[in-house]
Amino acid sequence: MTDAQPPATADIMDDHPEAQVLDPALRSFGRVGTFAGPVHTVVAPEDNTLVREALESPGAGRVLVVDGLASTRCALVGDNLAQLGVDNGWAGIVVNGCIRDSAVIDTMAIGIKALGTNPRKSVKRNQGTVGATLRCLGAEIAEGAWLYADADGAIVLDQPV
Repeated sequence: MTDAQPPATADIMDDHPEAQVLDPALRSFGRVGTFAGPVHTVVAPEDNTLVREALESPGAGRVLVVDGLASTRCALVGDNLAQLGVDNGWAGIVVNGCIRDSAVIDTMAIGIKALGTNPRKSVKRNQGTVGATLRCLGAEIAEGAWLYADADGAIVLDQPV
């Protein structure tokens, strides 16, 4: 992804009414308010082992979408994983679940959207799935789809705009 700002989600929706809008309950974290990129998906049932593996790999401007099955019982991303996202070139992270260390994350050069916060860390059982089409946050999110996020929310399209 270049340093250019992605188009506003409202403008994209005007031109692409077929775009899927993610649940407006998502809260924004991190210093980057606007981000976009191709999606990489992880299903993480209260286990962030595969989330860590993804963020340890080169992001190349992608957006990591984590389906935590809407669980709010633990956090799937904290400041250490967010820092991996920054260091490895991820454009942003969307979590259908919680994060922790939000005050520290709010100082980092990454954009994160999540349902909320929880100070409890996740378990490490190496459970989950990588690269699956997700059905969460009111949308169907396929590996390789394009996600755009800003202050108005997050949307998904099959192709970049």
